[in-house]
Amino acid sequence: MSSLQSPMADSPAVLDTSAAEPGQGSSRRKSLLLVLGAVVVLCALGYAAYWYFIGSRYVSTDNAYTGAESASITPAVSGIVQSVPFVDTANVHKGDVLIAIDDTDARLAVEQAQADYDSAVRKVRGYLANDAGLTAQVQARAADERRMSAQITSAKADYDRALLDLGRRQVLVGSGSVSGEELSNARTTLATAKASLEAAQASKLQAVASRQVAIGSLDANKVLIADTTVATNPEVLHAKARLEQALVDLDRTRVRAPVDGVVANRQVQVGQRVQPGMTLLTVVPIDSLHVDANFKEVQLSNVRIGQTVSLVADLYGSDVVYHGVVAGFSGGSGSSFAMIPAQNATGNWIKVVQRLPVRVSLDAKELHEHPLGIGLSMDATIDTQSVAVSAH
Repeated sequence: MSSLQSPMADSPAVLDTSAAEPGQGSSRRKSLLLVLGAVVVLCALGYAAYWYFIGSRYVSTDNAYTGAESASITPAVSGIVQSVPFVDTANVHKGDVLIAIDDTDARLAVEQAQADYDSAVRKVRGYLANDAGLTAQVQARAADERRMSAQITSAKADYDRALLDLGRRQVLVGSGSVSGEELSNARTTLATAKASLEAAQASKLQAVASRQVAIGSLDANKVLIADTTVATNPEVLHAKARLEQALVDLDRTRVRAPVDGVVANRQVQVGQRVQPGMTLLTVVPIDSLHVDANFKEVQLSNVRIGQTVSLVADLYGSDVVYHGVVAGFSGGSGSSFAMIPAQNATGNWIKVVQRLPVRVSLDAKELHEHPLGIGLSMDATIDTQSVAVSAH
């Protein structure tokens, strides 16, 4: 009996255990729900914190590339290239000779212009010397005119005296007091005096004309030197300008670097004949690069000029962070400047979020420590809550 009753005695305990299992499962589910709810709340709080401190403050893009105001090297004179000292990737400094053009013609032009300038100086000095000589000629012609006037007065007196003597002798001819010979001599003397008077009058007219010619020559010479010196005379200035132009053309046979940078895209070779305006090579100022970051239009509502920017280059990775400043915004999106702009006035139009290029200036010191080239990929992040400063 006892062996049969022991199972019966243990059965209530077994029933109690099976009855407790549903309660434990319910509490476990509640714990899991509480944990899940806590996780959801923490995630929400984390996202809210992220949005408050980061998401609403920073805007970023990986559509950013380095750029620079590269200098295109073009000649100002034509000629044959003698030498090209630098090759692609070479570092150059402002003023370095990048291309040497044959200067034979330019030197000859300088020598000719120098000769023309010296000739003009001598010519103007001759004008100044002629001024004194022509003034003396005018004075001499005036003296001749006065002498002729005196000769006219003397000849007029001789003529009057001869005319009076002839008249007296004509009165006395009838009384026989004057011979025919004396009357004939008186007439000859009168004719001679008249001729002398007319010659003196003609000489005076010639002296007056000579004085007028001398005055005209003096006036013409004065026009050439009026209100000028040798250095300021128009003929000398014109010759000097031609000489200076020739010197400029000679200097332009040496094409120099306008900025510090790296030689790129070299297209010129020794012996090549070049013409003004031909692009021969490019100098990239790597110490003054900028970044063109293409942000979506919906990201730019709070972006302002002068805000700080953090940038990472694919070249160096996240270990090197560049610091820049928003320098400006493009005048239009990339599609608006495309060779064939998108035509949105169509029936099957689909809206596409546009990107607007934002220029970011970089720190020159950081660029010097970690050089970049143009066209490299960058990741740019703008702090829209940073204090705006003047962009350089």
